[in-house]
Amino acid sequence: MDLRFSAEENAFRDKLRTFFRTKVPASIRDKVNEGRHLDKEEMVTSHKILHAEGLTVPHWPKEWGGADWTPVQHYIYTEELQFNGVPQPLPFNVSMCGPVIIAFGTEEQKKRFLPRMAALDDWWCQGFSEPGAGSDLAGLKTTAVRKGDHYVVNGQKTWTTLAQYADWIFCLCRTDPSAKKQLGISFLVFPMNSPGITVRPIVTMDGGREVNEVFFDDVKVPVENLIGQEHRGWDCAKFLLGNERTGIARVGYSKQRVQRIKELASRVMAGDRPLMEDERFREKVAAVEVDLKALEMTQMRVLSEERHRKGNTPNPASSILKIKGSEVQQATTALLLEVAGPLALPYQPDEDDVQFGSNEPPVGLDWAAPVAPGYFNYRKVSIYGGSNEIQRNIIAKAVLGF
Repeated sequence: MDLRFSAEENAFRDKLRTFFRTKVPASIRDKVNEGRHLDKEEMVTSHKILHAEGLTVPHWPKEWGGADWTPVQHYIYTEELQFNGVPQPLPFNVSMCGPVIIAFGTEEQKKRFLPRMAALDDWWCQGFSEPGAGSDLAGLKTTAVRKGDHYVVNGQKTWTTLAQYADWIFCLCRTDPSAKKQLGISFLVFPMNSPGITVRPIVTMDGGREVNEVFFDDVKVPVENLIGQEHRGWDCAKFLLGNERTGIARVGYSKQRVQRIKELASRVMAGDRPLMEDERFREKVAAVEVDLKALEMTQMRVLSEERHRKGNTPNPASSILKIKGSEVQQATTALLLEVAGPLALPYQPDEDDVQFGSNEPPVGLDWAAPVAPGYFNYRKVSIYGGSNEIQRNIIAKAVLGF
């Protein structure tokens, strides 16, 4: 098997890399590479720049703004986007709800939602997890009772990422409490400014305010905002989670972080020599690089197979990408923490995360400040999108036949 890229594919990569490095502001890309939080304006700015070049939804059908790329081109695009520190187009719009509407929505729904999703004219958030329904998502209790031409939604969602910015939410609700858990759920979308919605922030261990609790009290949702069939929202959810798990692999980000680890470890001294010259540390870096190369090859195989899959059933191989991708990301944050050493001990939240700002100078080297918060924040990667334990059950059932 020849794993080398063709001359045309390398030219495609060079074109993307040049665009990312010259059009997306360096201030934004540097914050991503350093593991610092972006504010809403920075995320919107980057998204709009990509959209103007037709680079937010290349994986969508061409009629809705997609690009007629090969699986290898799609892989190169994602890798270069991540490797160069470009914020990915808002995933709730382009990788989660958008594909669900393309696969399950009506033509009217596609025309209504997709163009605004692609352009980030509407900011979407995900209403899946609940206090008692995370990995066991089918155990959700938020209800949607149909009354004439609308549903009345009551309940609570949690860990709702960036809900404080959102214009719309896509939400799993129980519409038939008497049915088997997976068969009584519907997929609804509705505006976040609907009467009866309350958003409360959750401050995470790294000082961030990216996740929220969302409460629904008699929220009216028009029946026309049902995506797919009533009581069959679990089909939409499985399809969405399959796409999310593939994206969680984040090969490009891990490659960039390994490069950053090597650069920093070449400057940080361990005794009388740079840390990068320490044999044990080099072994750890090499082990991560081997895992990362295997993950990269697996992701390319999955992308190639997606072109030939029929229907809207999720690819169980996405669970493999989710497991290994999250493990590699966590391993790279652990190596960064080892490079930073005692310099990572002081808690120094980003200015954006401090309510009234701070007049305290950074303790030690500036690059070390986000390392410990990033390490702790990345513990969640093996949990969200379906915990890795659940992914192993999916693999056992779908691939091994258990």
